[in-house]
Order: sequence, then C-alpha cells, then structure tokens
Amino acid sequence: MNRHFIEAPGFTAQRERFIEAALAAGADLTEFPHPMRGPRGEMLATDVALIGDPLAPKRFIVISGTHGIEGYYGSEAQIAFLHSLQKRALPADVCVIVVHLINPWGTAWLRRVNEDNVDLNRNYVAFNELLPDNARYEAFHDIYLCRDLDGPARRRADERFAAEIETSGLATVMSIVEAGQYAHADGIFFGGRQATWSNQTLRAIAKRFMEGAQTAMCFDLHTGAGAFGHAMLLAVAQESYPALVKSQSVFGPWLYTIITGPAATTDSGIAATATGYTSQALLDSLPGTDLMQLVIECGTYDGARGHSTLRDDHWLHLYGDPEDETGRRIKAALAEHFYPADRDWRELVQLRTRQIFERGLLALQTA
Repeated sequence: MNRHFIEAPGFTAQRERFIEAALAAGADLTEFPHPMRGPRGEMLATDVALIGDPLAPKRFIVISGTHGIEGYYGSEAQIAFLHSLQKRALPADVCVIVVHLINPWGTAWLRRVNEDNVDLNRNYVAFNELLPDNARYEAFHDIYLCRDLDGPARRRADERFAAEIETSGLATVMSIVEAGQYAHADGIFFGGRQATWSNQTLRAIAKRFMEGAQTAMCFDLHTGAGAFGHAMLLAVAQESYPALVKSQSVFGPWLYTIITGPAATTDSGIAATATGYTSQALLDSLPGTDLMQLVIECGTYDGARGHSTLRDDHWLHLYGDPEDETGRRIKAALAEHFYPADRDWRELVQLRTRQIFERGLLALQTA
C-alpha cells in the first residue's frame, strides 16, 4: 500500500460520489470489478448507471476515464448530469447509460494510460490482423527511455527532440509520436499487443446495454487538448457515416469533425493520425444502431507543456517511485495538467458540457 501517494484527486471518493448521485437519480447500477488494486489497496471498478427502460429504442450514453487521469473531469460531468436527472422524467423511449471510469486503474494511479502502459485510445484495433506500423516512431523511442529526469542524459534527449522539431516542425513530430505504436511496451503512446481489460469491458458494456438501440448519442469525455477552458465538441472517425450528418445538424458549427488516417491533420490538438479510438470501436460494435458518436475535449495547458508532463510520468513509470517526493511532484503536475485546479476552468468546462448534454438529449428525444 502506498501510504504517501498523492492525496487528491482520489478514486474512491470520486466513485462514492458517483454511486450516490446515480442512486439518487433512480439508476440501476452494475459493477465491473477490475482485477488490480489502487495505490492504497482500494478496490477498482467501472460502474454503469442505467436510467429508464433498458430496451428503449433511444439511448443517451456518457463515458468517462478512457484516459485515466482525465476521468476526474469526466466523473464530475457525469455526477452533475445525474443530479439534473433527479428533477425530471425521461420519455418512455429514452434510456440514459452512464459509464463511469472505463480505465479505473489509470484514474486511481493518476496515469493517462492503463495498467499495461497502454493508451486505451490506441487499443481498439484488430489484434488478429496486421497491426498499424508506425516505423517513424523508432527514431524517437530511445528519447522516452532516458534514465535521467533532470540530468545530462535528459538534456541530451531534450536537445535531440528539439532538433527533430527544428527540422520537421512540431506538428509533424507530434503526429508521429502520438499516432501510437505497437512495437514497444516500454514506449509512449503504446497501443498494446492485445485487447486490454478496459477494451474488453467496454465491448461487454456495449453489447449488454447499447446493442439493440435504434438511435443513440454517445459522448466520450476527455481533457488536455485545445485552448484553456474551451470544451471542444468533436466527431472522430475513420470515415464518414450516416449519423455523422445528423450530429452535424444537431450541433451545427459547434461540432468539429475529424476523419483520421495516416496522413490526416487537425488543429484540434488531438492526434488525427492515430488508430484504435474508442469512438471508432463503438461505431464498429453497433452497426445496427444509428449512432451519433461524439467526444468532448476540454482544453488545458499548451501541448508542449503537456508532452513534457507525460514524459516525466513515463520516466516515473519506468524508473521512479510514485511515493517519494519526486514521484508526488510529477503526479501533482500531471493532475494539474489534465484537471486544472483553477475554479473558473472547472466551472466553465462543466457549464459547456452541460449545454452539450442538454442539446443532445433534447435532439435525441425529438428524433
């Protein structure tokens, strides 16, 4: 048990608040226990709250914690949404499904990735087929294996990284590194070599709670990319699909559409070159459903700062101790980057998230 792990934010308190809000809203709860424990030996789980008829033809779905540390914003948005549902009745043909912290290990241990160092948004690929090849990542891999956090080796790694950016440009370098890679389990943005627990659990949740819907709207909640305090509404997919047009008609110019691919570019701050997104996995898993699959991405600090923070946390994962002073400092910096303590930031992103939910739920009810 890590008695000196950073005190807040914390998984257990967040989960208890979610369960309390779900029960107060009259939800049926289903628990999916995770096989591992949190930093204080606490039980970890993904919880699903269901309100309404589970066989309703219309389903409104909210997922948090794909990237574990980002789950604190997502959980707060889900709790606020559940509180709002206490005061009204849903139409008989609408069901609400709230998936709380699909990557509970990452949330508890304050990591973006999961227990296998896997970025869940690179993990939804066909592992029985040839995996995506990101050969250009090889030129960068040893930068992320640097054993120094602040010493000479780190300075040399930083100089190499800066030289690559000077030669190719920051956007190109990030498009390579963040695209995901499947060759190095000790590398950054690792997509895994098999479907993770979270991957399997989300697919099981989709089959049990989402399959059979005629129409659905789903939000995957994230932080980190974009302007500080701005909650971007995104549609992320490998290609256009029928419900995308419907999403665009519902949200108009608020919706930023990203079609991913090896040569794709975007100024949104997310990786358009990446494969294995949750959004595409759900679209593939629910072919019989007219699914409006969306992402809310709440901007925090600039991308260079964020990447440096992720590098430090990766160093901590490989060589450090999350209990010591350095480890606690790194975890605090990571938490601040993905869930800023600034009161106005938290208030603003929750306001915008609530507006998006309300518009989406109204559109689904009247569809």
